[in-house]
Amino acid sequence: MAGDPRPRVGVLALQGDVREHVRALTSLGADVDLVRRPAELERVDGLVIPGGESSVIDKLSRAFGMKHPIRDAIRSGLPVYGTCAGLIMLADRITDGIAGQETFGGLDVTVKRNAFGSQVDSFETDLEVPVLGEPPVHAVFIRAPLVEEVGQGVEPLARLDDDRVVAVRSGNLLGTSFHPEVTGDLRFHGLFLDAVRARAGRHGADVRAG
Repeated sequence: MAGDPRPRVGVLALQGDVREHVRALTSLGADVDLVRRPAELERVDGLVIPGGESSVIDKLSRAFGMKHPIRDAIRSGLPVYGTCAGLIMLADRITDGIAGQETFGGLDVTVKRNAFGSQVDSFETDLEVPVLGEPPVHAVFIRAPLVEEVGQGVEPLARLDDDRVVAVRSGNLLGTSFHPEVTGDLRFHGLFLDAVRARAGRHGADVRAG
């Protein structure tokens, strides 16, 4: 809304398409920090987990001491948006993870990694996303996951023509199987920033009331 301060959001910068998200969020008026350490996470009002390789993000998040701080932040209500591998990292369950693979969790969904095949099986399609209105979202799927089961309280936001779910929202968490950051259609990033601003506004009201 007009007059709102610029939201400060982070992009988890351990691995993946970090620069594309930074560019997208900056173009929408956000101040963006690269987040690799717990102290950097504490400074932001929202977090994007980019696409990449979920098993690598998992390993690096443990190596950098980020796994538990991110889990705690999710539980505390921090708005988080995960794309592709980021969606996998937000899922409570994965059906085909590698041995020992863990996620941050928070989304009551089951996802399948690489559900559409290898890199050569990447594809593009238009998706109806009622929460975003018209026109349809042009979605790019690159070694993408698929939401196979949706738990109570999770809202499917987009489906393929065969009814398979590829975008979800639950409370402070948003996830897409595809990569809006590479197409120039930034409405999902805008939806994420709306959640960031709303939470920042609530916190500000609580501080004033206190």
